[in-house]
Amino acid sequence: MTPTFEIALFVLALCGAFVSGLVGVGGAIVMIPLLYYVPPLLGAGELPIRVVAGLSMTQVLAAAVVGTWSHGRYALVNTRLALSGGPAMAVGSLAGALLSSHVSSRALLATFAVMATIALPLMFLSPADPAGGYDRTTVRFNRGAAIAYCGGIGVVAGLVGAGGAFLLVPVLVGLMRIPMRLSIGTSLAMVGISALTGFLGKALTGQIPLWPAVTVVLGSLTGAPLGGRVSRRVPVTVLRGVLAGIIALVMLRVWYDVITH
Repeated sequence: MTPTFEIALFVLALCGAFVSGLVGVGGAIVMIPLLYYVPPLLGAGELPIRVVAGLSMTQVLAAAVVGTWSHGRYALVNTRLALSGGPAMAVGSLAGALLSSHVSSRALLATFAVMATIALPLMFLSPADPAGGYDRTTVRFNRGAAIAYCGGIGVVAGLVGAGGAFLLVPVLVGLMRIPMRLSIGTSLAMVGISALTGFLGKALTGQIPLWPAVTVVLGSLTGAPLGGRVSRRVPVTVLRGVLAGIIALVMLRVWYDVITH
């Protein structure tokens, strides 16, 4: 790697991890377009989408682990829900990661675009957050639905190198009616479990270059705690708006590339 390329990767990973801690996504919704589009603009080199997916999965794993710890310290992780959906996501993510080595670059981009398209309208469903707060241990959920949703999200997330939280958070909030702040912390725990198997699947199929991955992890360890601290001080409506805006922008850009290339 050239010094310019290494610095660019570190800064991009830091930004992706900050967003991860802020709104409960693993960071792939930001990292995939950043890694794919920004280095060529800076003259720092160009990464194939398959390598982008591998590095994104690496960043997702690091950011999710740090983000879960950060949110868990403030009782913003529902352990029962995480242990129900996390293993299902992990199995799906491993299957998708192994399958991804046989899927064309155009199909990977299209899959990512479809995920963003599904996630966006879910962000506009009415929030479930009660005015007087809630106890994370008494929040109810359908275990079968959690397993089904998370397993499906895991497969497509493993394909494109995403943790899947940018789709998981809208599903938890919009379909399963889990409060927003609790969804953010719990989604990171689920993503940490699933990203581990997704990372192993991509590593075993030679899709993760070593030194770029190390740089991405270092950037993630810096950005994720910062995002977590800011998240606890930002109103829920702002968090929802930020995530919806990110999803919309990325969705439009990726669909443009799918259609025009």
